[in-house]
Amino acid sequence: MPSPQPGLRSDGAPASPTDKSFFTRGALRKSVETIERENESHGLRRSLGPVQLTMLGVGSTIGAGIYVMTGTAAANYAGPAILLSFVIAGLACLFTALSYGELASAMPVSGSAYSYAYVSLGERAAWWVGWLLLLEYGISCAGVASGFSGYAVSLLGDLGVHVPAALHTTLIQTTMTPAGMRASVGQHIDLVGAGVVLFVTVFLVMGVEESVRINTAIVILKVGVLLIFMIVGLRAIHPAYWTPFIPPSEGSFHYGIPGIFRAASIIFFAYVGFEAVSTASSEARNPRRDIPIGVIGSLLICTVVYICVAAVLIGVVPWRTLDVADPLALAVDAIGWPWLALLVKVGAVIGLCSVLFGLLYGQSRIFFTIARDGLLPPAFCILHPRFRTPWKGAIILGATVALATAFLPIDIISDLVSIGTASAFGVVCLTVIWDRNARPDAIRPFRVPLGGVRIRGVWIGIAPALGIAFCLIMVGPLFIDVVRDLLAGNPTPAILLTCYFALGAGIYRYYGLKHSHLRASATS
Repeated sequence: MPSPQPGLRSDGAPASPTDKSFFTRGALRKSVETIERENESHGLRRSLGPVQLTMLGVGSTIGAGIYVMTGTAAANYAGPAILLSFVIAGLACLFTALSYGELASAMPVSGSAYSYAYVSLGERAAWWVGWLLLLEYGISCAGVASGFSGYAVSLLGDLGVHVPAALHTTLIQTTMTPAGMRASVGQHIDLVGAGVVLFVTVFLVMGVEESVRINTAIVILKVGVLLIFMIVGLRAIHPAYWTPFIPPSEGSFHYGIPGIFRAASIIFFAYVGFEAVSTASSEARNPRRDIPIGVIGSLLICTVVYICVAAVLIGVVPWRTLDVADPLALAVDAIGWPWLALLVKVGAVIGLCSVLFGLLYGQSRIFFTIARDGLLPPAFCILHPRFRTPWKGAIILGATVALATAFLPIDIISDLVSIGTASAFGVVCLTVIWDRNARPDAIRPFRVPLGGVRIRGVWIGIAPALGIAFCLIMVGPLFIDVVRDLLAGNPTPAILLTCYFALGAGIYRYYGLKHSHLRASATS
């Protein structure tokens, strides 16, 4: 008789948690049929088509990555070679987007990578993927809000309104030194950034259909503004600013080939959002068809926009001057067209609001799914009687993100987000390989291209395998920097990561295991 899968009895039923070790209990898996059945009883409205989903992806992606992190990554790590960094990060996301497309067509369920991990790797892995997705969606909102704060304060300054630094500067500040990043604590908090998070949370509570209409209009506006910036900026480019294209290495990932990959790991942050489309399966009219279109379409649009804007940005101002909160504003000031500076800042302020909405939306739906499984308190899955949205969870999430915005600088946030993003993306790619082997005859309207190979009877897809490899490439420089900063006397990133993972372990150990619906069904 063949041995049962981990977490299952020989008859295929879930193993009883009373006679299994702590580790084995976490390996309990959901069946695809169960997760699809649950997805049909969620109570959310199916109102989103392919265009709305693509606009949700674009709106969630084009934000702080291009408005803020491009300048930081170019100034500190890659120089003009930031264009190559975008290509590397884009490839990592492309292979992941293809994997998302197949999984969405084969398992049209909400919860994104969390749900896929629950099916393929078990409950414990699903919890950790969900916890990492909080880094990707929730904490990245703090980075986006930080970018909003920089542009909003600059815009208000142009209009004659001065905002004191104590009201738009985070409690923790970072400075780049030859030995690495240094953190310090001041007497100020970013109330501007925290305030916009709470403002967007109100729209999240009011309903997705109405908010997505507003989001589509904002996406058209901000892409149009970036297009105008590119057209006008082409006339002000100084080719000398692009040379040397790859600056000589100065050590510690500063420039050279290592700097290109370090910058790629940072601007990986810029791609956070396109997969928010996958969290909308419960509200898509035809998820098997529309989700793959939204995920892949939004990624391709955003990648083209990123590379074009970055090329113009690097050509208009010296790249070493771009380590500021509002690099595009710096560029348009150098062009010398006051109306364009005002337009770009207005576009950034309005556009970053749509990013906040998309990311908060994605995280609230992930928490909604996790709470329905019993791994988080019921408050995260209680629907508003009128708006049919998980309103209590949205408010809790918005308040938490607002606090992170007030205290944490974008440099630290971007590294945390990239770690969470790469880890979740890797699980998605791995799930495609698992699903093909576990359910070879399942209906898949969309399949990853490039085919695959069989090793000892196990199908290994080329596209998902490349996605996993690129995710490891993204994470490697981040962990190296965390360790180097720790050894150099800057423990802040390591402390934040340690506390974050310890908190996740504690919640699952003392709440999730006790309230898991899957475990409850196994004992009944």
